[in-house]
Amino acid sequence: MSRTRCGLRKTVALGAAALSVASIVNLNLFGGEAMDAAGKSVAIPDAQTGSLFPFVQATANRSTLELSFLQERFKDVEAWKREGREKVLDLLQYSPPKCEPRAEVVERVDCGEYVREKVYFNTTPDIRVSAFVLLPKGEAKRRPAIVALHDHGAFFAWGKEKVIATENEHPALTEFKRTAYSGRSYGSELAKRGYVVIAIDMVYWGERRMLLPNDPPAWRERETMTSEQVVEFNRRSSASAPLFATGLFEAGVTWSGVMFMDDIRTVDYLATRPEVDPDRIGCCGLSVGGFRSAHLAGLDPRIKAAVVVGWMSTYGAMLQNKLTSIGFMKVIPGLYKYMDLPDVVSMNAPGGLMVINGTKDGLFPLDGVYAAFDKIGAVYKKAGVPDRFQGVTYDGPHEFNAEMQDKAFAWLDRWLTP
Repeated sequence: MSRTRCGLRKTVALGAAALSVASIVNLNLFGGEAMDAAGKSVAIPDAQTGSLFPFVQATANRSTLELSFLQERFKDVEAWKREGREKVLDLLQYSPPKCEPRAEVVERVDCGEYVREKVYFNTTPDIRVSAFVLLPKGEAKRRPAIVALHDHGAFFAWGKEKVIATENEHPALTEFKRTAYSGRSYGSELAKRGYVVIAIDMVYWGERRMLLPNDPPAWRERETMTSEQVVEFNRRSSASAPLFATGLFEAGVTWSGVMFMDDIRTVDYLATRPEVDPDRIGCCGLSVGGFRSAHLAGLDPRIKAAVVVGWMSTYGAMLQNKLTSIGFMKVIPGLYKYMDLPDVVSMNAPGGLMVINGTKDGLFPLDGVYAAFDKIGAVYKKAGVPDRFQGVTYDGPHEFNAEMQDKAFAWLDRWLTP
């Protein structure tokens, strides 16, 4: 059962520590005992950063979120978006030169109601991504299009195949889709509804997965892997992700920047396709796909409708015990000084925005989810388009099940189809 948010509720306070910031900001450890600035013994906070959480919380509490549209100085939504987008793009520390996509179609498969192309194209002079493009059959005309953004799921061997149906699917992938997507390939479902759909492999997934010199030969040929080998590969990839993130940081860029720029450049390529109406492009994703959808919607004005599934909260509410849900790959250094996540996705206004979260999704604090819904709703109201945002909760876990998908598809239809 779903519940749609209507109206506003009181926004929760940052964090959940019982002590005031004034009393704990200088908390220190002496001989293993936590003491405040006055030398009084206090309990170590129940937080992933333990005794250091008060410092993290106090630092975040100093932020005024100066580029939120809810700041009094912002009156014009378009002027606000220009300023906000410029700042977020700068913080990503990643601005590769633009280039021609030089797209190459290497395979075309008749899938009944649509044709599936396998395509390689450049997002930067250095990066060539693998993608599926689904082209509905029927009347030759420009159609609405969806950027289908695959998830994380600690499942790295496949990327775009998580959301696009393929032949002879590996049993491990089939099982993953069963638990995360009710067994559906939602990108393929959208193609059946008449959308041109594109899905790329995000860096570190699928054909862009990280391989090491001494990896077992089977890891290089996914189709030959046993289900146990898939588990082993995914475990190694999870453990190595912080190293890749550190390498990117030391190279002067961010993982989030690489993710988002690949997605923006995917829209660049999509808009060149003669089958696509460039004025009717949307995006959708679960988990890190939802995180990508939120940022693509906020940063790219060509996105006219978006669905964000299983990745929404105020960041402040996540600082105590949900840091592992953020991880290195989703960090935008310095963002919280200027904007919170709901501020970023709200830059999609006046585009149609739906955010879906499960009430039993353990990756996010429910109060943080509701606070984010309230803030997005307030931004859309101030922008004069309150009906173009819906925050929806389902009584379920971290997933994009069939019922959620049907609701998401109807939302996309509302804003992208005649």
